[in-house]
Amino acid sequence: MRPNRLQSLTELMADLEAGRISSVEATEACLRTTEAWQPRINAFIRIDGDKALAAAKAADAARKAGDRRPLLGAPLAHKDMFLRKGERSSGGSAILGDQIGDDDATVVARLAAAGALETGRLNMSEFAAGPTGHNAHFGHARNPWNPEHITGGSSSGSGAATAAGCVYAALGSDTGGSIRLPAIMCGLYGLKPTYGRVSRFGAMPRAWSLDTVGPLARSAADAALILATIAGHDPKDPTTSRRPVADWRRLIDRPVKGLRLGRAKGLPFGPVDPETAQSHERALKAFAAMGAEIVEVKLPDCQPLYSAADAISKSEAATLHARWMRARPVDYSVHVYSRTEAGFAIPATVYLEAQAARANVLRAFCDRALAGADAVLLPSIMTPVPSIAETDEGEPGAIQGMVAGITRATRPFNYLGLPGLAMPLGLSSLGLPLSCQLIARPFAERTLLSLGHAYGQATGEDGAAPPQPV
Repeated sequence: MRPNRLQSLTELMADLEAGRISSVEATEACLRTTEAWQPRINAFIRIDGDKALAAAKAADAARKAGDRRPLLGAPLAHKDMFLRKGERSSGGSAILGDQIGDDDATVVARLAAAGALETGRLNMSEFAAGPTGHNAHFGHARNPWNPEHITGGSSSGSGAATAAGCVYAALGSDTGGSIRLPAIMCGLYGLKPTYGRVSRFGAMPRAWSLDTVGPLARSAADAALILATIAGHDPKDPTTSRRPVADWRRLIDRPVKGLRLGRAKGLPFGPVDPETAQSHERALKAFAAMGAEIVEVKLPDCQPLYSAADAISKSEAATLHARWMRARPVDYSVHVYSRTEAGFAIPATVYLEAQAARANVLRAFCDRALAGADAVLLPSIMTPVPSIAETDEGEPGAIQGMVAGITRATRPFNYLGLPGLAMPLGLSSLGLPLSCQLIARPFAERTLLSLGHAYGQATGEDGAAPPQPV
């Protein structure tokens, strides 16, 4: 039986523009949904209901006065790692909560300029360090499809809140899979943009040469709408590209017919859960029926890519956290402290060699694995969505192994800086989301989003709603 369906962000904006609903009504509905779900999934660190309703009232007045901004009155919320001037952002930690932002993060400033409002701050893995959604300070976020299971991380609240219908979309960050993993585990679209496509100014860093910021949403069109709003050069972030940003409708309009979609030979990340593998075959058949050419591609050995990304991530995280780890070690959870501490043992030569090789490795990957394909369909996780108990490791060695098992298919593409779209593929026999990720060349977000949009339109997978709490 097909699950119930939640309204998409693009559908909401059409209803707001047509006057079929007001922003106040939409925001009130989101807050009621949040009230029902929050005890069950712990998606929010803080709920700002009064502030959100005041903003919604102002948005409705602005629309009546002729304001036509693309996200005017849209109720969103974001991972609590983006600065706002004069406000606190916790980073999911016990350390950052007393720090006041002296400027707005560029991404939240751009969403606000487009008219979006926020209903609160979303839960996340502590310091954006963890693929499960565990948080020893604010409580674990839980999966709306089954609260005994993880949401994925580190953008855990973003995945849970969007999937449950508490908000229409949310921002996350991705250093080793932290947008894609919550998306795939909660049944959403999650876009990791090309490195440099979106500004990271005002976003709490985990590893500055790997971090990306992007949307988690109920449809590829919604992800395109958010990306078109937040992407583009930012003088405050010199790593951002000067490439122009397309209108969101242009980001989903590339015809699938004639696109070459790669199927990886063999098992590039190891054995895949049978139901997940079957869902990938169904997706490839659906794309073929839409006119895509399915071609076989050979990926290089991805373990060296994983290892290079892991060395960079741990080295940069250790650099960022050294002063706090010396002064406030007890304010870290075992999960985060053990993973960050490992960075102090990585030789500088290993870090520098990994950085020096990136450009050549990326070129070789595009010239070989993507030579005959516009995008490639790959696993995003190798197992069914794990339970919280299965991932609640307490020993540093076990934690490292657990993290590696969850991120083995996502982390290599952070090293390469390539764009990736996590895409829902229905539900397993246990009622948990199935998924894949689509990977393409640098700045080929339009190809990924067009494929995701076409698939969602053809299959009706977009916006699947978990059973409502009782």
